[in-house]
Amino acid sequence: MRLCLHIFLLLFMAQLTVSGQSLKRQAVAAPVGFDYAPKEIKILSWNVEHFIDQHDNPYINNRREDSGEGMAGREALLMKAIRAADADIVVLQEFESVQYLAGLAKEHLSDMGYLFFADAESYSWYMNVVIMSKVPLGTIYSYGALYTPVPGIVNEEGLEETQININTRMWSIDVFPNAAYDFVLTGVHLKAGRGERNEQMRLGQINFLKTQFARFVKEDRRANLLMLGDFNCMPDSKEFKAALAGKKGNRFIDPLAGTDIYSHPSKQPTRRIDHIIANQNMISELVAGSVKIEDLLSREEMVQLSDHMPVMATFRASDK
Repeated sequence: MRLCLHIFLLLFMAQLTVSGQSLKRQAVAAPVGFDYAPKEIKILSWNVEHFIDQHDNPYINNRREDSGEGMAGREALLMKAIRAADADIVVLQEFESVQYLAGLAKEHLSDMGYLFFADAESYSWYMNVVIMSKVPLGTIYSYGALYTPVPGIVNEEGLEETQININTRMWSIDVFPNAAYDFVLTGVHLKAGRGERNEQMRLGQINFLKTQFARFVKEDRRANLLMLGDFNCMPDSKEFKAALAGKKGNRFIDPLAGTDIYSHPSKQPTRRIDHIIANQNMISELVAGSVKIEDLLSREEMVQLSDHMPVMATFRASDK
């Protein structure tokens, strides 16, 4: 009896997984004639430091954004670096808008196959997290409308603080490299700054994301989850440890754990606050030795372009 019940539960869970995958793809289609289905997918994540266009957004009142200052020569350098990286997916932090990125790609990278773009833009600030991709993208999960707690931090009235201002700087999106493989990519630019309050703000953001990841895993216990971006915290921080912690599909692995590889500041890196981490389901597809923080241009050009170094990783896009 117990054996029969166990078999029934296994079959039931398998059916849930198949249904979840089927529903995720059921109403999704690639453009007519699209035939790029790589067996490996290379991903680039980079905080490109106040990367703004030369147009004033009248709804955002900020001197830097209004004037477009600090951009001399940087557009050309970014396009040169992206071409050198030749990644299938590019996720940029501190970038003004996906419209700006799509325009640059059309003008300078039209031969590289970047057809898919997305973001979850803030209506009140100019530093966003944007994505462009050679492979099809699906549903984007935007978190800018929600408040997250600031655990343990109370206001003058003794009430625990909450915040909403920076949650546009994190989102998740379904990615479909080919017919047999998909994953959920979460791009982040977590709260900057040191000190307890900033740490707790990051922790509140991460705690929310871990809850969201649990939802993805409940829908599909084999879900591949990838989280990347500027975490603004070091590998030994409580926030980063919270991002890794979890059970089964909600436990993440840091491929650079225990290394002395650093990403910030670009002039002389001494800290690693930019990360690419994958859950246990997806880490097996990581190509060994592919996680890198490296110069895509000369060091002088890298420093001119951003105060952060880019992080890259390659995964096998194959069904388990």
